Amino acid sequence: MVSLDDAVVARLARHGTTFEILVDPDGAEALDDDASDHDVLATLAVEGVFTDARDGERAAEEDLQKGFGATDVAAIARRILRDGEVQLTQEQRKRMQAAKHRRIVETIVRNAWNPQTKTPHPKERIERALEEAKFHVDPVKRVEEQVNEAMKRLRPLLPIAFERIQVAIKIPAEHTGSAYGHVRNLGDLRKEEWQDDGSLIVVLEIPAGAQGEVYDRLNKITQGSVETRVLA
Repeated sequence: MVSLDDAVVARLARHGTTFEILVDPDGAEALDDDASDHDVLATLAVEGVFTDARDGERAAEEDLQKGFGATDVAAIARRILRDGEVQLTQEQRKRMQAAKHRRIVETIVRNAWNPQTKTPHPKERIERALEEAKFHVDPVKRVEEQVNEAMKRLRPLLPIAFERIQVAIKIPAEHTGSAYGHVRNLGDLRKEEWQDDGSLIVVLEIPAGAQGEVYDRLNKITQGSVETRVLA
């Protein structure tokens, strides 16, 4: 658990009552929808739900039941972190905005491409377009939600789309032993076919923007002898 000195208040109003928790802003920001109850509780400075966290006034069970239909601290904390407001210092807000901005750009670069040219957009192009679109990063809002908003802002400025593509990959016989396991982890395997000469042909489905990353790794694994082709 985070210390009380480092914790900030997260709050959510439900049915006329404001519920608060004391939370580590960095730990809470890193949580996703699949986080365990243990992970949620680990972000709290105090395992409890309050009506006034700084004064230590805990919420009554009947209020929790009315507001959330539950009294379980982890479930309620998860709801507050998802739908509520986190009170950040200016320094925390600035740091978290920068981290979220990086993750938003990385997500777009990895998953999107130019559907006209069938090529990925460079990171610098995405960053310039977001700046031109005056896209504002929320330090608390989830990355996935903000990626959707960023894409709406980018579409009037760039030909851009989230797509997945299939790539045929041929690995020479001398590299199949060392490359096989790595290749299967680069994307979703759609086809696997061993050739008479010992070479291997696989078809992987990958995010469109990840082509460069995947090709770089394939070339490293096979010492530049891999053959690739994007399937129509």
